[in-house]
Amino acid sequence: MRPEFGHGSSSATDRRLNALLRHLSSSSSPMDSRDSISASPTSGFQNDSVFSHVVRGPEDPILGVTVAYNKDPSPNKLNLGVGAYRTEEGKPLVLNVVRKAEQQLVNDRSRIKEYLPIVGLAEFNKLSAKLIFGADSPAIRENRITTVQCLSGTGSLRVGAEFLAKHYHQRTIYIPLPTWGNHTKVFNLAGLSVKSYRYYDPATRGLNFQGLLEDLGSAPSGAIVLLHACAHNPTGVDPTLDQWERIRQLMRSKGLLPFFDSAYQGFASGSLDADAQSVRMFVADGGECLAAQSYAKNMGLYGERVGALSIVCKTADVASRVESQLKLVIRPMYSNPPIHGASIVAAILRDRNLYNEWTIELKAMADRIISMRHQLSDALRARSTPGDWSHIIKQIGMFTFTGLNSKQVAFMTKEYHIYMTSDGRISMAGLSSKTVPHLADAIHAAVTRVV
Repeated sequence: MRPEFGHGSSSATDRRLNALLRHLSSSSSPMDSRDSISASPTSGFQNDSVFSHVVRGPEDPILGVTVAYNKDPSPNKLNLGVGAYRTEEGKPLVLNVVRKAEQQLVNDRSRIKEYLPIVGLAEFNKLSAKLIFGADSPAIRENRITTVQCLSGTGSLRVGAEFLAKHYHQRTIYIPLPTWGNHTKVFNLAGLSVKSYRYYDPATRGLNFQGLLEDLGSAPSGAIVLLHACAHNPTGVDPTLDQWERIRQLMRSKGLLPFFDSAYQGFASGSLDADAQSVRMFVADGGECLAAQSYAKNMGLYGERVGALSIVCKTADVASRVESQLKLVIRPMYSNPPIHGASIVAAILRDRNLYNEWTIELKAMADRIISMRHQLSDALRARSTPGDWSHIIKQIGMFTFTGLNSKQVAFMTKEYHIYMTSDGRISMAGLSSKTVPHLADAIHAAVTRVV
């Protein structure tokens, strides 16, 4: 007799389980040879894969640095390519405040795992807008901003780009030269035409402000312009507030649409408000703009993929209609965003004590990076390394554009096992007091031995 499940076999559940047991028992008997199917994995198919024509794609120029680093057996190897914070011991950091917020979430038995709405966690969106635009922003008070939760900064840029490609009259976006390597791909694949404007001056290792003004001045009216809100990646070169004001006046006079990429708010200077000043300038004049936010760096939530896209509109009615169209972009792309990371951010931003603790930890990270800049500058000066290295201190944020060329970078990788992108960008967050002398030795050797 077969065992029965539960208290009786009359329920639908019991009948299904009994049927399953009978099926499993009967399926264990040998198959009739006439009904057997050939075990050959290629039976009925050609031996060649339908994807045989696919060529191997190149490694991502940034993420590929880490791939090469991981393959290097040298005990002295140093990875300065990754855009992620590291402690003085070279270890990844989870902020204490993040652990506290996460523990609160875990202990809350009322939390569920249901789908979020298409636009994401409402509280997260509201608090994210306040963080970047300011709690007293007139645009927030007037409900002229629509904010949607996206998959970190990259996803926020892509959703914004898809929306613009479908609903904006200009399909050309101007990006700084150089810029983060993924920008071109994100905008191109979304259907925008990508052009560049001068930004970095290799001679001064600073901002080519005159070239920037000339290029934006000759851009067609209404073109989209990508702006790094702070801590420009890869150069670490930012406009001054006066220069930002001139950029704002020029862009508004030509009707250019600003699209801010804010990946480092609070991570550059240590001040959340200071690092948002450029964005707030453009919102204060009543004009429209877009802003993509990421919490990867400033909360260390890299793998949680937490971000937001905000679009500042002229009226609340327009903002509402824009949001309805953003939903139509997001739904077939990834349907709705994940809940965990956004809940961590919301918990920190809503709680005064957690928020204050976050600002302290955030400033500590920013200060350590600034300290690394000074230590590297001092080490190069002590070695009398040829050239002017003052830009290391003048630049801001996670990255420094060293000015080293690709041959010098290759030399440092081969001889000193130091890994960075071929354009000479290094992550200051990947340095420590122990590794600064090794990097300074490598830079000194590279500039004296490799042209």
